[in-house]
Amino acid sequence: MLVVTRKTDESLIISDNIEITVLEITKERVKIGISAPKDVKIIRSELRDAQNANRESSEAVSPDAIQALLKLKENQGV
Repeated sequence: MLVVTRKTDESLIISDNIEITVLEITKERVKIGISAPKDVKIIRSELRDAQNANRESSEAVSPDAIQALLKLKENQGV
């Protein structure tokens, strides 16, 4: 992990086409701005972790169990 110190309005460049700028520093938060090409996916880590947890949960359910639930739903007219 690279650790750098930046002040407000200072930035760093990643791979010639991604710029991260420190916009504001408060007591408990740092606000950053990210300039990157539209094809670069940017996602907060807590959202990525939630996506991974959801994916793992959905993979834990067997296809037979899903079919049984769908059949039950059809039989109940829902």
